[in-house]
Amino acid sequence: MANKEFKAESKRLLDLMINSIYTNKEIFLRELISNSSDAMDKLYFRSLTDKNVKVNREDLKIKIDVNKEERTITVTDNGCGMNEKELDENLGTIAKSGSLAFKEENEKKEDIDIIGQFGVGFYSAFMVADKVTVESKTIDEENAYKWESSGVEGYTIEPCSKQEVGTKITLHIKEKTEEENYDEYLDNYKIQEIIRKYSNYIRYPIQMEVEKRRKKEGTEEYESYYELETINSMTPLWKKDKKDIKGEEYNSFYKERFYDMDNPLKTIHSSVEGQYKYTTLLFIPKNLPWDFYNKEFEKGLQLYSNGVLIMDKCSDLLPDYYAFVRGLVDSDDLSLNISREMLQHDRQLKVIAKNIENKIKSELENILKNDRENYEKFFENFGLQLKFGAYNDFGMNKDKLKDLLLFYSSTEKKMVTFKEYVSRMKEGQTSIYYAPGESIDKIDMLPQVEGFKEKGYEVLYLTDQIDEFVLQIMMEYDGKKFTSVSQESTDLETVEEKEVVEKINEDNKEMLSFIKEALNNEVQSVRFTHKLKNHPVCLTNEGIISVGMEKTLNTMQNNQNAKAQMVLEINDNHDIAKKVRFLYESDKEELKKYAKVLYAQARLIEGLELENPTEISNLVCEYLAK
Repeated sequence: MANKEFKAESKRLLDLMINSIYTNKEIFLRELISNSSDAMDKLYFRSLTDKNVKVNREDLKIKIDVNKEERTITVTDNGCGMNEKELDENLGTIAKSGSLAFKEENEKKEDIDIIGQFGVGFYSAFMVADKVTVESKTIDEENAYKWESSGVEGYTIEPCSKQEVGTKITLHIKEKTEEENYDEYLDNYKIQEIIRKYSNYIRYPIQMEVEKRRKKEGTEEYESYYELETINSMTPLWKKDKKDIKGEEYNSFYKERFYDMDNPLKTIHSSVEGQYKYTTLLFIPKNLPWDFYNKEFEKGLQLYSNGVLIMDKCSDLLPDYYAFVRGLVDSDDLSLNISREMLQHDRQLKVIAKNIENKIKSELENILKNDRENYEKFFENFGLQLKFGAYNDFGMNKDKLKDLLLFYSSTEKKMVTFKEYVSRMKEGQTSIYYAPGESIDKIDMLPQVEGFKEKGYEVLYLTDQIDEFVLQIMMEYDGKKFTSVSQESTDLETVEEKEVVEKINEDNKEMLSFIKEALNNEVQSVRFTHKLKNHPVCLTNEGIISVGMEKTLNTMQNNQNAKAQMVLEINDNHDIAKKVRFLYESDKEELKKYAKVLYAQARLIEGLELENPTEISNLVCEYLAK
C-alpha cells in the first residue's frame, strides 16, 4: 500500500473548497454522477475507434446505493475506470482533470460530450464524507486499485479485488452536528430528490433500489420490498425537436417544474448556434406568482451545462423588468469554474442574456399585436414590472419598453399604446395628454379632464402611483412630449381667448392676492380660468412635482414632505366667480371663510387630505344653516 500526501497547494485548495467554495453541499452527488457519466462517455467513444473494445451503450449505467446502518453512499459506474497511475494523477492532484485532457485530445471529433473539465468536483465529496474510497478497474488491465483518503492529510493507493470494469466510489458520511444535518444524505428519498434536481438529464440511467409495497399473498397485510428503478428521465424536453413536442407536454413540464396551476401564457423554445451554442425554454406566466412582490422572491432562469443543473436561479440571465419569466438555458459549451456554481466567462453569459431579453421583447410584441385580449390580461398582472423597468436606472431602458406599455384612453375607453395614441392625434397637436388619479372613474370626473374631453382631445389615465414618474423620465414619445392636463401652463385656448383671461386676472389681481393670503399661502397663486366647463374650481400645478406625485412621495418611507406648487383656479363662467367678487366688495372676512371651503373642495377633488377637516366641516355646516 502506497501512502501519499497531497501537494501543499492541493491541501490548501481542498480545505478552501470544503469550507468556502461550495455553498450548497448537496451538489456533491451531482459532481460524482457527472464524473461517472464522463467515464462512460470515454469508454463508449473508445469503442467507436478501437475494435478490441466492445461496448453496448444500452448497458452503461450508474447505480447509487445508500446504507443507513453503515452510513455510506456508493456511486458505481461501468465506465472506462482508472489504473493505478490514473488514480494517482487524477485524484492525487487537485485540479488535474482527466476529462479535460481527454476533451482536448479529441476536441475535433464528434459524439463526445464531457461534462467535468476541471478535476475538482470529485473533492466536493469531502463536504459530506469524512472518508472517501474509490475502487477502479480499466478495461486494459487485470488488476484493480483502491484509492482512499480521509481529507487533506493524504491518500493511499493499493490493489483490490474488484472484478467489473468501472469505478465504485464509497462515501463514509459524517456524523450529524448542530450546524449540519448530514443524516439527510442517508435518506433514499433525499438522494432521489437531489438526482432529479441536478442530474435528471444525464444521458445514462441512474438507478437505485426503491422501496415498494405490496399485499402479502392471501392476506390484507402489506409488506415492503425493493426494486431497481431508474430515477432520472435522461432526455431533456428542450433537446427534443420542437415539431415533436405537443403543447400539452410544454404545459405539463411548466406546471410541474415551476409549481404553477395554470398553463403559461406563452412558451418560447429556441436553439441558437453561432458564437455560442445554447438552447432556451422560456415561459411567460399567465398570472402573477403569489410571492412576486415579496422581498424573498428571486428572479432567474435555471442554468444547465449539457443537461446538468448548474444554478437553480441564474439572475444574470434576466433583467429585473422581465423577472416574471420562468424557464431555463442549456449550453453545451458553457465554461464553468471549479465549483460549477460561479461562471468563468461573463461575456458569454452577457451575450446569452442579451439575446434572451430581445427574444422576450419580441414575443411580447407579437402577443400585443396578434392576441390583444391576452396581452391586456398579461399587462394587468405584469405591467407594473414593465413600468418600473422603464423608470429605474434613470430611464436607461425606457426605449426598450415604451412600446409594451398600456394606459387607459378617455376616447377609446380601453387600454392603448403610445403608438396608437399618436396615430390619432389632432393636426397640430404636439403633446400626449395625461391625467393621474386613483381610479379611471375618479380621473374621468376631474375638472381638468372635462375641458380636454369637451374639445375632443384624448387623455391617458394614469392609475398606478409610478405612472407619472415613468412619463416624466420618458419625456416624450415619437417627438411628442408628455403633458399633464393639470399643468398650469397647459391649455387649449386660442391666443385671443388667453388674452381675455389674462385681462380678467389682471383686473382682479388684488382680489386674487387677498384670497391667496386668506389661504395662508397654501397655493402659489389664485387665478380665474376658462378651461373648466361645469366645475367651479380645480387645482393645477407649477414645477416638476404634480399633485399626484406629491401624494405618492409622501406615502413613502423617509419622505421629504414633498409639496406641489399648486394653483387654485376658479371657473370665471361659474356662479361661484360672481359670489367671490360680491364677497370681496361686501364682506372680506366672509370671503376668507369662503376661500377655505373652495380650496378644500379643490383638494378633495384631487384626492388630497384636508389639514383642517374640522374647521372646514364647521364652515360647510354654517353655510348650510343660512
